[in-house]
Amino acid sequence: MKDYAEPLARLIDELKRLPGIGQKSAQRIAFHLERSSREDAERLAHAILDAKDKIKLCSLCNNLTEQDPCGYCTDARREQDVICVVETPYNLIAVEKTREFRGLYHVLHGALSPLQGIGPEQLKLKNLIERLKGGKIRELIVATNPNVEGEATAIYLSKLIKPLGVKVTRIAMGIPVGSEIEFADEVTMLKALEGRREI
Repeated sequence: MKDYAEPLARLIDELKRLPGIGQKSAQRIAFHLERSSREDAERLAHAILDAKDKIKLCSLCNNLTEQDPCGYCTDARREQDVICVVETPYNLIAVEKTREFRGLYHVLHGALSPLQGIGPEQLKLKNLIERLKGGKIRELIVATNPNVEGEATAIYLSKLIKPLGVKVTRIAMGIPVGSEIEFADEVTMLKALEGRREI
């Protein structure tokens, strides 16, 4: 005998395909949806379909947007000569939440990872190079993740872009605020020392 009715089992299987959702989370969500009203389920289904139908990539920065170009690219109050390069749209949101960066963005939609078959061709680089060739960009901030793939991507971008005469910088990395030095691993401590600044 099956553990679940077929429609519920199918729902659980589909939910498990989402990032960060395992068997137990998928079961909890599926049972929650089953207990919800039909109107709630329809609202969720319509929101998913609406996002799939209306969201596209900005032709300039590759951010997810309903309008093209996106709101960041068309905001005249933003610094037009600085671009922050991130791996994903949610990395862009993390930078934006600081309320300190006032420049433009570029979303790569990934990072170099030869083991996973992700090379420069799979990243959204073509329109970045076009933006830089215009000669209006003075600095490119590389804000890729502090892991092997992010570091490889940062080095690749630096070698690709420096010949264009654009200053390439990397976000600082090191010990997180609120933690203690004794718990930092060697790489984190090395990055903290390398990224030190005068106070």
